[in-house]
Amino acid sequence: MSVHPTIFTETGSGEQVWLRVEGKGSFQNSPALKEFAAKMQAGGKRQFVVDLKNCPSMDSTFMGTLACIAIRLRDAATGELWVINRNERNAELLGGLGLDGLFSDKPVPDQQSGGSVEAIQLSADKGAAREAMHEAHAACVAVDPRNEEKFKDVIEHLKASAAKATRP
Repeated sequence: MSVHPTIFTETGSGEQVWLRVEGKGSFQNSPALKEFAAKMQAGGKRQFVVDLKNCPSMDSTFMGTLACIAIRLRDAATGELWVINRNERNAELLGGLGLDGLFSDKPVPDQQSGGSVEAIQLSADKGAAREAMHEAHAACVAVDPRNEEKFKDVIEHLKASAAKATRP
């Protein structure tokens, strides 16, 4: 397992994208995941499979990013997100935020080999990271209003931080 959390992707010519998380799913890799997923969806990819086999845990930003991706795919009416190989802790975390209902329960599509495997590059842009964190937590609240109490301080802090960053 790498020192820094890494997400590896395999994309082929079809509608599928396979993502393998190596290390903790966190705020560190969430902005890059969000950007990558949006780019893939804009390019016609509609089936995303996230493999958590080597992901020991996730933070709220990462789980919210998964929720954002699932919501965008659902709103496109033709897409689905599977989150597979969840360990007990990850299943508990997703269920605790009420997010597990967002993920497809249909049979996981067969992985199409022959696509290129590469690591998603982490972004150093603080503004993009702040935006991704805000969107992720807002998605958690949108999916389950009980999350508002859990994340209101985080959301307020991110709003204040964004306002401070835009002041001359």
